[in-house]
Amino acid sequence: MDKEKIDFVIIWVDGNDPEWQKEKRMYDKSNDKGDNTDVRFRSWDNLQYWFRGVEKFAPWVNKIHFVTWGHLPEWLDTTNPKLHIVNHKDYIPEEFLPTFNANTIELNLHRIEGLADQFVYFNDDMFVTNYVKPAEFFKNGIPRDVFALNCIYFGKKSAGFFNGNDVELINIHFDKKECMRKNFCKWFSPVNGWKSIVRTTALAFIWKWFPGFYYNHLPSNFLKSTFEEVWGLEEETLRATCMDKFRTKSNCNQWLMKFWQLASGNFIPRSMKIGKCFHIKDRTFPSALEAIRTGKYKLICLNDTIYTSDFEKQKAQAIEAFEQLLPEKSSFEK
Repeated sequence: MDKEKIDFVIIWVDGNDPEWQKEKRMYDKSNDKGDNTDVRFRSWDNLQYWFRGVEKFAPWVNKIHFVTWGHLPEWLDTTNPKLHIVNHKDYIPEEFLPTFNANTIELNLHRIEGLADQFVYFNDDMFVTNYVKPAEFFKNGIPRDVFALNCIYFGKKSAGFFNGNDVELINIHFDKKECMRKNFCKWFSPVNGWKSIVRTTALAFIWKWFPGFYYNHLPSNFLKSTFEEVWGLEEETLRATCMDKFRTKSNCNQWLMKFWQLASGNFIPRSMKIGKCFHIKDRTFPSALEAIRTGKYKLICLNDTIYTSDFEKQKAQAIEAFEQLLPEKSSFEK
């Protein structure tokens, strides 16, 4: 086990909180360009299984930083010594508040007081569903990640715009040819998997610039120092994102930090088999439920989409599946 501490960070919003809704409505009227869909904020009521999974399958975690607008689940035991409750006001600069923009919340994570330099960032739809080791996240103080070049997809309701903005900055600061020369063995490591190697091979020699990176939509392994470096070089750009109350197409997001680590070679290859993202649609949901029940993957993401036809029914099914995998309360529950 690496001696360096590894923290987990998770952001959460209670979209049903009337006080939060009241504050959000104050800014909705002026929101003519942002993403304010229900999918961004509705709750699957399965957060307790995130804590159960972490305690059972990653008991070695140093600290959990639970980031919230101010509301807390009624069942959460805030006295747990491993838990650090973080209000947006505790770390996000006042000029950016209040914010309903996940990009702002994520891009300022390095400012959290007491955060370890090595941390794993989770959205609240990402879960630990089988045993994981610290070395699967960081090795010798270096983040583990899957490397693959990719083309950016600008589709309906996609994150292509954020992706494109992030990659634009990568191309400003990094020379693709030089990066490949320095990190050839990492780019084409068999650990990344043959699909990753095919993607990279197909795109490595066509353009002089980075066309994009593969993103597997699972928890991200970050160094706090990466955030500090990027903010030092691109403060004006990141401030522009953080001034938007809601996500907009002109924003950068936390993928920029991930891509920065990949482009700079500050990563160690990791197999993509560690986890799987399920984009919730009617035809994919049964396989997602099976993955939860069996713990088939170490990490999973249940990514809500506009194609979820019967939200309440699918929410109940997901809770039932989690209950089969993680029926016992964690020490984070009252």
